[in-house]
Parts: sequence; structure tokens; C-alpha cells
Amino acid sequence: MDVRVGRGRVIRAVAGIAAPALILAGAVSARAQSSLADTAALEAALDAVAAVGGEPRIVSGAGMARDDVPLLTLENGSPFDASRPERRLVLVGGLDGDADAARIVLDAVRWFKTEAPEAERARWLVSALPLALPGADAAALPATFPPVDGFFDHPERPESRYVWRWVAYQAPDLVVEIRAGDGLRVRAGGGSDAEALPARSLTAALADPANHTGLGPVATLLATAGAADGAAVMRAVLARARDRQSPLRNVLNRRMARDPLTVARLMARRYPGTPSISYIPALAWVHTFRVAEMDDDASLRDKVLEEVRPWLSGGRPLFGNRISFAALAGTMIFSRLTGLPGEDGETAARLAAEGVALAAAESAPGMPEHASGWSDDFFLGTIAAVRAGDSEGLAAAVRLVTATAARLQQPNGLFHHDADAPTAWGRGNGFGALGLSELLTVLPADHPEREAVLDIHRRHLAGMRSRQAPDGMWRQIVDVPGSYRETSVTAMTLTAMARGIRLGWLDDSYRPVVDRAWRALLAHVADDGTLVDVCFSTGAGPTRRHYLDRPAVNGADDRGGAMVLGAALEYYDLLRAD
Repeated sequence: MDVRVGRGRVIRAVAGIAAPALILAGAVSARAQSSLADTAALEAALDAVAAVGGEPRIVSGAGMARDDVPLLTLENGSPFDASRPERRLVLVGGLDGDADAARIVLDAVRWFKTEAPEAERARWLVSALPLALPGADAAALPATFPPVDGFFDHPERPESRYVWRWVAYQAPDLVVEIRAGDGLRVRAGGGSDAEALPARSLTAALADPANHTGLGPVATLLATAGAADGAAVMRAVLARARDRQSPLRNVLNRRMARDPLTVARLMARRYPGTPSISYIPALAWVHTFRVAEMDDDASLRDKVLEEVRPWLSGGRPLFGNRISFAALAGTMIFSRLTGLPGEDGETAARLAAEGVALAAAESAPGMPEHASGWSDDFFLGTIAAVRAGDSEGLAAAVRLVTATAARLQQPNGLFHHDADAPTAWGRGNGFGALGLSELLTVLPADHPEREAVLDIHRRHLAGMRSRQAPDGMWRQIVDVPGSYRETSVTAMTLTAMARGIRLGWLDDSYRPVVDRAWRALLAHVADDGTLVDVCFSTGAGPTRRHYLDRPAVNGADDRGGAMVLGAALEYYDLLRAD
């Protein structure tokens, strides 16, 4: 099995390969030495352990340190696969920056993969974060838990936010924090041992029922050992580990058990929270209207009409002083309402036509007057014409798509956010995936540019498929494994791939990609419809750090809610087509 890992390299994980000698000892230096050299040494050590047969075998990243050093991980690909009976064990080392802890973690994993009793290997799935704070100065701003804000843009300690989220969403039944020290000692995170734990440690925080994960507690251990004691640590952990599922994992499993229509109904009732003529509420309204029709639910239909009434009545202007593609995309809702009887239907048709005409206005072929020039335009600049089915608008949409792809699509298929922002921003690629999918849905089969658009779309989704995170999510920066795993890009990419499979643009090799993405998305949607890790509104920026530091919204979010609603309906359609 080929697994893509950091910086585009591939590990071929083959059962039966002899374990290479662990090369980490002494390699991770003090802060004064090169961080890049330290990272390379750690990654080489991870590669060596990953190449040993069995799980875990995917080298990835849990986060990015403030100085852009990745928090490298060794992961299995099944945190959100509820059908797997194994218990989940997560090892975390180096929260004090001590490279000896990383050596202990990797030796522990290697022993587990090569020498642990077969019954233990069958009982546990393991993931590991060997060096959680690479090069950290233990005397300066230590990592404390639980973090409650600053996801993932904390000005001084984003690493603790990344660690907290990564650990929780490995769906652990047991988390072991490993520290280097003299002699082997293992303490529990709860009960009488908890009193002796370091204040605000990861071990203590995760075991606390009120731990701010939103998921519940998990059993924890704090293991202190010598640098050469990795195997002994794993033996001691397995001896103490209880064979039971954590409350945290129970919550995630309940989330993942929901069917698509249950999620769609939940999101339709909750979103949007703030009506406006913009793509965000309009996307929720369009999907909510479909749920209303499927369920013959007059209350949902009335909800949409009440929220749109200020514009249908003429009480509020369609646009402000500045016309943007985001606002023009909002007119998609009026195409959906053109079938209303009487004056409402007539007004909706007029407003829809106004949005289409403005979106199609060009200063030159393929250069829309109201475009941002960003990859967002793939969706924002085309959806009004797509939903209206307007032939002239669709012609302009095709010109926009081909011109924008010529500027922004990279050889690997991904889209840069802007020509002056050479970063594969997650939602920017989500806009590309969703916008092209919507356009291809209505573009006639004999359209002369259809094959060109389809080629752009397929190359893009192939690039996205190769960069899916181990857990099924896509990331804030798609091709940077340490950037955070983000909900809106996951929802939009899932939607585009599911539709492509259903309509025959994509082959069946995409099906497990979509299924994994759906489970991961469900894990990030709480029972009340609030969401985990939706990137804040983001304009183009010249540096990678601009995107890494975009805040993640945790809670109610109109943008993410609309996109999850659409993904739920598309996944429902895919299941019905099976």
C-alpha cells in the first residue's frame, strides 16, 4: 500500500520488512541547532518505524509550531471507523521539547509492531506524536491543557492547540503522555495518582470529564522512563490498560452513526443564523428547501421564505455599494424560488436574472467585472448562472473557469488561492471542487468546452484525493500535513467527489475516499449542529503563515453549516444510487 506523507514523499508499507535501526537517538538537537535538520532526523526515524509491517504506518502531521516546524505523527487510518473492534491507544512525547521522549515513543511503537504478543496487536490500534513541542524551551511558556481559545492562531503556543485537537480526534480509548527521566514509572490520570500529576498536564486534562474537548473524558497514563526504555514503557502500558471504550470515543461513535438525512435535517433547522444576500445563507436556503420538499415539511419552507422576505418584498436592497461575487452567488436562492405563485415568483425571477447578468458581466472574455481573481471564483462566480440554467451566464462561467484554472491550477492538480498567493488554501480548493461539480451538472453534454472543464475537475480531484489526511479530513492548507484538519474543505470536496461518482465522472476508486471523508465530517458535527474547526473568512495572503494563522471557528458557523448540509444531501444521493 502506498501512503503519501510529508513533502510529497511516499512510504511503501510492506508487511515483513525487518525493522531498520532506530536512528533518532541523539539526532534531535537543542534549539540553537537547525530546526530543519532536527525535523529531517525525526522524519527519517518515523519513516523507519512506519516501514515495519502493521499499524501505524502513515507519517503525517498533527500541527505546526510557531516557527513552522511540523509536529510529525505516525498514524493509523482508522480513527473514525466504528466497525473496527480494536481499542485506540495514542502516545504523546516531548511536550517539554525533550528528544529523549521521542526516542522512547518510537521505540515503544517499534516494539509493539515487532515483538508485542499477537493478542495485544489485535487488541490495539496505535497512533503516536513523538515530539509534540519540537525544540521547545521548557522554561518558556510551557504547554498547558486544556486550551480553550486561539485555535490555531495562538500568538505564542499554537502547538498545544494542535496537540489537543489531534489527540482527541484520534478517538482514543487510552492516551499515554511520555516523559524522559530516571527509571520507569507509570501513573494514571485519574484516581489517587492524579493528585501527583503535573498541574494542567495533558494527562490530567484529558481525564477530566469537563475537559473542553466537547467529547468527554478518556483514560490517561503518564509514563516516565529512561531514553532506552521504550519497549519497557509499552509493556507496562499494555499491562495496565483496561479493555474498555472511552466516553470520548463513545461520543464520536454516536456522531458517526447518524444517517445523512438526520444530519441534513439538523443543519437545515439551525442554519443560517444571519440572513443576508451572500453565498453562505443562500447555500443553506437552497438545501433547506430541498429538505422541506423531501419531507413535505411546510415549517422548513416557511423558515426560508421568512428569512428571504425582506428582499422579496423590496424592503432591503439586493446589494450594497460594492458588488462582490459572494453577494452575486447569494442570488442562487431566487432561482430556487421562481416557482412560487404570484408576485413572489415574479420577483424571485427578476432578482435571479439580475444576479446572473451581473456575474456574467466581463471587461474582456474570461475577465468578470466583479471577480476577486481568487480560486473562490470557481464557485462564487458561476453558481448564480448554474442554478438559473441561463445559457449566456453558463458561457461566461465556462470562460471564467478556464481562465482561472490556467492561472491557478498547479501541475499536481491543486489550485493556488491567487496568482500572488501561491498556497493551496483548503476552502479555496473546496470552492474549486464544488464550483466545477455544479457547473458540470448542468453543462450540456455537447458543449464544446465540457471536456476541458471536466479535465480540470478530474485533475483537481485526483490531487485532492492524494492529499486526504489519514483520518479522512482535508487540511487548511491541502498539501501541508501539519496544517489543521478543516471542516469546510472536507464538506465541499466530499460533495464534489460523491456527485462525480454518482454521475459517472469519477471511477469507483473514489468511493472509499468519500466514505472516509463522510465519517470524518460526522465526527466534527456535534449533536446540536455546532461544528469543529471551520476556517474563518479568509482573503488572499502572500505567505503560508497567513493561512496557517487563520482562526478556526468552533461552535455555530453559518458557512460550515451550509456546506455540511450540502454534503449530507449529496452523500444521501450517493447511497440511494448504490
